[in-house]
Amino acid sequence: MPRKAALAAWIGSALEYYDFFIYGTAAALVFNKVFFPASSPATGTLLALATFGVGYLARPVGAFVLGHVGDRLGRKKVLVFTLLLMGATTFLVGCLPTYASIGVLAPILLVVLRLLQGLSAAGEQAGANSMSMEHAPPHRRGYYTSFTLSGTQAGQILATAVFLPIAALPQEQLLTWGWRIPFWCSAVVVVVGFVIRRKIDETPVFEQNRAEVAKLPVAVLFRTHWKDVLRVVAAATIASVSTIFTVYALSYAVNTVGLERGPILWVGVLANVAALLAIPVLAGLSDRIGRKPVFVAGCLACAVLIFPYLWSISGGSYPLIFALGILLFGVAYSAVNGVWPSFYGEMFSAKVRLSGMAIGTQIGFAIAGFAPSVVAAIGSGKDDWLGVAVFTAAVCLLSATAALTARETHDVPTEDLGAAHVRRVKEPASATRGG
Repeated sequence: MPRKAALAAWIGSALEYYDFFIYGTAAALVFNKVFFPASSPATGTLLALATFGVGYLARPVGAFVLGHVGDRLGRKKVLVFTLLLMGATTFLVGCLPTYASIGVLAPILLVVLRLLQGLSAAGEQAGANSMSMEHAPPHRRGYYTSFTLSGTQAGQILATAVFLPIAALPQEQLLTWGWRIPFWCSAVVVVVGFVIRRKIDETPVFEQNRAEVAKLPVAVLFRTHWKDVLRVVAAATIASVSTIFTVYALSYAVNTVGLERGPILWVGVLANVAALLAIPVLAGLSDRIGRKPVFVAGCLACAVLIFPYLWSISGGSYPLIFALGILLFGVAYSAVNGVWPSFYGEMFSAKVRLSGMAIGTQIGFAIAGFAPSVVAAIGSGKDDWLGVAVFTAAVCLLSATAALTARETHDVPTEDLGAAHVRRVKEPASATRGG
């Protein structure tokens, strides 16, 4: 059952985040010209990146709503709903008329659909993480829960890979019909994902506590776990590394430095391939040595590596861009990505776990979602990368500090998670190896 739940979480997250990240790629490459052509190039890019961030505004709202549903009615209902909503809104983005056709109504509709995408994403990871974690053996929670984030990386690979041939189209074709194709492909995503998620069983932990479900889980959450919610919010801002890498750095490389779209997109593909391998390994390591050491090390490594990565883009050195991009996002950030699903989830009891994870992460992710817009405002010139790197490093240090204030929970039995007093169980080394 742990493997089945982990596989379901992996596949569902891959399909869901394919939809979410093709928007980010389109925002970086074409939306400034399609939906904001009346603005200057720099302003158009800033506005396009802001529409990417708008999706994160809806995430805290969706977290409260879908967290309540997940803790009251079950994890499965949330997972099916989020998939259908994400697929429908993404397909409709591909159908939108452009600014040239209907004027200002075009970007308004774009923002509305992006808000609905954000609502969907708010419940996706918290639901999938809760499901895989509550099915996992106590001494391997890190390993099994990390498959949700491996699925997210797979979705990013698929989203970027779909855009590789699209980005190679002549400019006129790219801006008229080419950019729409990845969004229309979401129809397939919806069908496949719906079939898979309908077959998922509800978690044993939720079924066992169904009779004791709180009428208002959010009220219980803020009465008993408000410090953990704040801790997760601060730690989750580390997602700024992801949004800056996948959206800002892509826009900076192509629109500011003038590098070719194709090679820069390949950096994202290869970094995510490396992440697919690194995430379960580093999550398995956290089952042995603890969540905090792995998470904090990842934060600090990201704070250091963002400097040479952005510098390499400013210099146009493709070998350095590839090497540092893979090291930053494929390895260092994977230490964070592999651990946070179990690290955050273990802070909460089963009765409020989905609400706690959803609200904490989505507020943090909302802040991270606007990171590309913030750093674009910090500097829009080729030589302004240093300020962007300093901002990113500061966020990494904030996340590391928040993590250091948390309890170590990798050796706490599942039934004791979120309790004021916990037992600690030492598993045999052979039993704690991921694989």
